[in-house]
Amino acid sequence: MTWRLTPPLLLLATLAAASPAWAEDRKPNIVVIVADDRGYADLGVHGCRDIPTPNIDALAHAGIRCSSGYVTGPVCSPTRAALMAGRYQQRFGHEFNPRYPKRLREGYGLALTETTIAQRLRDAGYATGMVGKWHLGFQKKFNPVHRGFDEFYGFLGGSHSYLPGTNQGQEAEDPRFGIFRGTRPADMTEYSTDAFAREAVSFIGRHKAEPFFLYLPFNAVHTPLQAPPDYGRRFRRIKDPKRRTYAGMVAAMDDAVGAVMEKLRKEGLDDQTLVFFLSDNGGTTANASDNRPLRGHKATTWEGGIRVPFFVRWTNHLPAEKVYDRPVAQIDILTTALAAAGVAADPEWKLDGVNLLPLLRGEKAGDPHEALYWRFGNQSAIRMGDWKLVRGRVGRAAKGPGMRVSEPQLYNLAADLSERNDLASEHPEKVEQLQAAWEKWNAELAPPAWRGPDPPQVP
Repeated sequence: MTWRLTPPLLLLATLAAASPAWAEDRKPNIVVIVADDRGYADLGVHGCRDIPTPNIDALAHAGIRCSSGYVTGPVCSPTRAALMAGRYQQRFGHEFNPRYPKRLREGYGLALTETTIAQRLRDAGYATGMVGKWHLGFQKKFNPVHRGFDEFYGFLGGSHSYLPGTNQGQEAEDPRFGIFRGTRPADMTEYSTDAFAREAVSFIGRHKAEPFFLYLPFNAVHTPLQAPPDYGRRFRRIKDPKRRTYAGMVAAMDDAVGAVMEKLRKEGLDDQTLVFFLSDNGGTTANASDNRPLRGHKATTWEGGIRVPFFVRWTNHLPAEKVYDRPVAQIDILTTALAAAGVAADPEWKLDGVNLLPLLRGEKAGDPHEALYWRFGNQSAIRMGDWKLVRGRVGRAAKGPGMRVSEPQLYNLAADLSERNDLASEHPEKVEQLQAAWEKWNAELAPPAWRGPDPPQVP
């Protein structure tokens, strides 16, 4: 199955869609779409010129673009753990991706002490479905259908082949990896991005008469680099073969997002559906992605590793064509979704996320968070207002699996988004303030539950 590019104007013409009578007073649907390893600059709305992304751009224009959108982990699994829990992943030891596959710890997975967004919404009367990449545990107890999802179609690991009948991802040797429907192995007969779009559209159609939560984490554009042939031909003008394949993968995912948004429109669910779109971390040199103007990439605490596209759309409930520039993160999605569903967050849940709705509507001023924090091994960062204190990766250690990190560096991101002008020596009092705040937060965290993979060589 190949999804045709949806004209952006169809996605913007939401006011013309008639809502069915049963939708008038019900709780809103929640849809969370996650891209994988996507470059910050690889969207038309972020200035990309060589890869059109009309459907994702239309989603951004029809809602709010959070220009300081972050994730609390610079790699895949920790980001997803925090999104599911609405809490910093380091609080429950989920600091790293696991090693693959033979050294994988059997106990790896989203801690069973954590309650997921799916569990909380199912308790509130929602039908819950997940389609795509899980990466939060392989044993049956960690399977999505045991973590709050009524339905699951996708794979459990960190990568998977995009082509039917094969698995050329990093876990190909392990029998636990493959496509599953629930806890049972399933077939994938088309390009995986198309398969995930088909399953997402089907879920919406089957649950349109009740409030639903759809979690749609694509594996695009994570390696392996595999584009559908017709998409690859679309980008013959791109000379770099890796970038050309990447472009086809981006375009296929854009069409898939368009198919999901078109289904919502056709079912009259636009103004009944709160949609989030984001990436799980910054782009990586492995897939020819582009993070400009940000410094760094995936697996670093520079902006290029943790600042991501972050869009929120809820027709007739949130403004359209708005840019919100204060720092938000994926941990806010759970709390915001609960607020939209009319569920009061219990203080005993100890959520780190905040309800973004009054801030996005302009009903409340100030930053959502006093500060945002990062810890990834010996890398760290804190953003407080426009100031960021960071110890980021600067290269591979001479010996062993470790890495060299910078001394603490201070940046004013409002003036220096690319983190080029270190102001630590000019503002020692600010360094001291941010370091003290980070250390107070760090003292609350759990030790990592497992070691991550050895860091890759940095070009």
